[in-house]
Formats: sequence, C-alpha cells, structure tokens
Amino acid sequence: MSASNKEHAHREIFPELEEANLFGVNLNRGDLILADLKRANLSFASLSGANLSGADLSGANLSGANLSFADFGAANLSKADLSRANLVRADFGEANLSGADLSKVDLSKVDLSKANLSGATIGRTIFGDVDLRTVRGLETVSHRSPSTIGTDTILRSEGNIPEIFLRGAGLTDTFIAYARSLTQHPIEYSTCFMSYSSKNQDFAERLYTDLQHKGVRCWFAPEDMKTGDKIRYRIDESIRLFDKLLLVLSEHSIASTWVEHEVEMALAKEQKVKRTVLFPIRLDTAIMDMDQDGWPAEVRHTRHITDFTHWKQHDEYQKALTRLLRDLQPDMAPEKAQ
Repeated sequence: MSASNKEHAHREIFPELEEANLFGVNLNRGDLILADLKRANLSFASLSGANLSGADLSGANLSGANLSFADFGAANLSKADLSRANLVRADFGEANLSGADLSKVDLSKVDLSKANLSGATIGRTIFGDVDLRTVRGLETVSHRSPSTIGTDTILRSEGNIPEIFLRGAGLTDTFIAYARSLTQHPIEYSTCFMSYSSKNQDFAERLYTDLQHKGVRCWFAPEDMKTGDKIRYRIDESIRLFDKLLLVLSEHSIASTWVEHEVEMALAKEQKVKRTVLFPIRLDTAIMDMDQDGWPAEVRHTRHITDFTHWKQHDEYQKALTRLLRDLQPDMAPEKAQ
C-alpha cells in the first residue's frame, strides 16, 4: 500500500454530523476537513490538533472544548459558542466567527488573520501577542465585560486596531492615544538647547529630566560655565544644530551676558530658517516687570512665555509642562504675547 493510501486509510471522515451530540468526545488530531457540524454539541470535547479547515460549525456548541493547535482555517463558526474553550495556538485564519461567543477565552498567539469577528461577543477575553490588523468586524464586537489587550498585541498590530474596540475592552482614552503613538503615529518633538542661569539649576535639572522622559532630545549648560573658546564654540554649534532654544527666564538669566548671546544666536537663526526657534519660559515676573529695551523687551512683546512660576507645586508644574510639550512638537508654534 502506498504512503498516500495509508494516509487516506487513517483519515477519519465525518462529512455530516449536523446537530450530533458529541459531548466530551475525543477527536484529537482528527481529520474533519469540510465536515458538516452545524449546531453540533461539542461541549468539553477534545479536538487538540484536529484539522477542521473549511468545516461548517455554525451554531455549534464548543464551550469548554480543548481546541488547542486545531486548524479552523476558513471554517464557518458563525454564532458558535466557544466560551471557556482552550484555544492555545489555534488557527482561525480566514474563519467566520461572526456572532460567535468568545468570552472567557485566551486568544494568545492565536492566528486571526483575515478572520471575521463581526458581531462576536467577548468579555474577560485575552488578546495576547495577536496581530489584529486584518481582522474584520472588530468595531462591531459586543463587549460583555472588559478584556485584556496585551501591549505585544498593540505592537504586532502596529496600532491598527479600531479605537471603539479598544475602548469597549476597557482601555482608557489616554492609554489608547499613547498606545497608538508608540506604534502608528509616534509623538515627535523638536530637539532643543536649554539656556538658563546656574542659579536656577534645580529647576533646569528637573525640567531636563522630564523632557528626556517624554522623548525630547535636549542639551543644557549653565550660563556661567567655563568660558573658554572651545566651550563657546560648542554652545554656538548646539544652537545652530538644535531645532529650538528653550530660554529659562528669571531675574538671574535676564542679567546674564551669556544668555543674551544665546538669545541673539537664536533670533539670528529664526531670520535665516524662517521659523520659530526661541521658546521662552519664566520662573518669576522679572521679564514682565522690566521697562528697558533690547532682547528682553522683544521676547516679552512677541512671544508666548510659558509660566513656570509655580513650578514647585506639582499640579501647576504639570500643567505648564503639558503646554510646553505641545509647543515643542514640530507642527506647533507658540502664540505671540497679547
């Protein structure tokens, strides 16, 4: 007997088992290709490794069944009950799961490519390390209760998951926006050089740390840093290379000739590149109270100056930081002072 005939002899063919009661049956590694199992009772059955590709399981009861490593490629599971089933490594590529009950199942590493989940029900369902980019009908899924969406799933899906699905699964709007920014549309910030007085070192270090944590590439040095030619050249080059000059205004920095030089460099760069380079923030009211002309007057009258005067108060600091981060995005420009 040829190898192909032997294989055929060992195949279990179940062409028509419509509405059959197969409760708890052991069909591990069974060949059920194209089988008619409409409305069959397969509750708590064991079909581990079975081949059910193309099978008709519409309306079937598969609750609590062991379906690990089973192949449901292009199978019809519309309105089937798969609640509490073991779906470890199962393959549902191109399967019709419309209206199916997928509550309380672990879909980790399950192949759902091009599967149809229109109108399916989920709840306490785990989506771990699953690519959902090509899954159809996610926006119509019914959420019985919150589900788990793994960060690995978000990354594999490149953020291409309907927001209504993520929201229904219990994710907050803040997390949804952040998750999408990590994958599909990363938040981008301009690079910046921070100019400040060493007397404001505590603030500068805090702001520098927070900007770095938010993904803003920045570099800073105090105004009374050693003034050798090499240092001056290095800072001038930094201002030329970085997108923005973040100017920390205080009574100390306003009186600094070092800061004055950096501001003049930034203003000259604005004329050359025809875009906003100088982004001032203030730690006190000195810039608002002074009357003299020169660069402080120009900054006061032509720029929005983000207010960090209450930077030691957490809520006020976070509010100002949020505004600054928005301004540092490449497509944003600060408003001019009124």
